[in-house]
Amino acid sequence: MRYRARAKGDPAQLDITAFMNLMVILVPFLLITAVFSRIAVLDLSLPHAAPDKSITRQQLELEVILRSDGIEVGDRRRGHIKQIPNRQGQRDLKVLSQLLQQLKAHYPAISEAMILAEPTTPYDALVQVMDTVRVVQRREGSAIVQSELFPNISIGDAPVAMAANAGPR
Repeated sequence: MRYRARAKGDPAQLDITAFMNLMVILVPFLLITAVFSRIAVLDLSLPHAAPDKSITRQQLELEVILRSDGIEVGDRRRGHIKQIPNRQGQRDLKVLSQLLQQLKAHYPAISEAMILAEPTTPYDALVQVMDTVRVVQRREGSAIVQSELFPNISIGDAPVAMAANAGPR
């Protein structure tokens, strides 16, 4: 009888004060971190399937192709510009940056570049090349100044490399 009397009594009340305190702290924290995570995102696009007919002959359609043995830089319309071999097993980003600075000086209005990577290209290598293509950092006095090179980047798959000794048989 005593058990039944206790069970029929008033229901226990829930104290949700601690939960409400947690929500008051958690919601602003999540909103703040969501804003900062947007800063690290780069907007990329896929390369065009066919060359744009409106582009004049004087413009550059820059392609940077990441291969396992180095970096190929070329113009989509005019072909190969330069082959940059790996140095000590690493991609030579300094030579790539110097070449891109020369191209930017010759074509200052161009801001687009295509980066084409082989399927086995490490993600870290792709990001390093993207950063090299987008901006160049220079030391001016005690300050480091960033200048844009080709900030509008498209990414895609690299075409299959042609073997040096392959030819018609």
